[in-house]
Amino acid sequence: MFAFVRFLPYALALLVVGLWSPAGATDNPAMDTDLVAISEQWARIKYQGTDKSEQLRQIDQLVAQAAAVRKKYPGRAEPLLWEGIVTSEEAAMAHMLDQMRYARAARTLFEQAEAIDPNAANGGVLLSLGVIYYRVPGFPLGFGDDAKARKYLERAAALDPNGLDSAYFYGDFLIGQGEKQKAKAVLTHGLAAPVTPNRPIWDSGRRAEIQALIANIDGTRQ
Repeated sequence: MFAFVRFLPYALALLVVGLWSPAGATDNPAMDTDLVAISEQWARIKYQGTDKSEQLRQIDQLVAQAAAVRKKYPGRAEPLLWEGIVTSEEAAMAHMLDQMRYARAARTLFEQAEAIDPNAANGGVLLSLGVIYYRVPGFPLGFGDDAKARKYLERAAALDPNGLDSAYFYGDFLIGQGEKQKAKAVLTHGLAAPVTPNRPIWDSGRRAEIQALIANIDGTRQ
């Protein structure tokens, strides 16, 4: 867990971020292929890595790859989104003194993506911004803002009402706000989403995280 930046280990990411369904079908199949490759590497590092120093080394390399993809497709929101997701994952893995620097870099990438297309990746851009605003502490340590987070997370959930990622992050936010019954409803609805057969690592990992949040609610409910 972060010392300052309150990221739970990402499942965006952002961001993150299904959120962040792979790149979703866009009008550019070549870009889709490049982004699916980034998302699959991210999932392997995130969910299958066991050595933290090796995970950090691999995620650092993936950030460079994501930046190259972003430069390859200028003016597109999806590559900016995925570079931001990978960068926010690096923030979650980095040393305490480096976390805020990576978090700010991720926010900038998400904001650039929002300026191009806020609805890109089936709400992934909005979801990523919502996540980073509630996972980062507020002033004076950081730029976190629960009001902004709620606004972005609600917009993302409206765009992707049956998404695993939108359910997980919105539910997690609601738990933090003390709205546990609403959170449980959101999370339970998310689990009812169809399995994503072409992304088994992400699908099983995210479902496990949702189930853990529900178990936490049931275990702490008064």
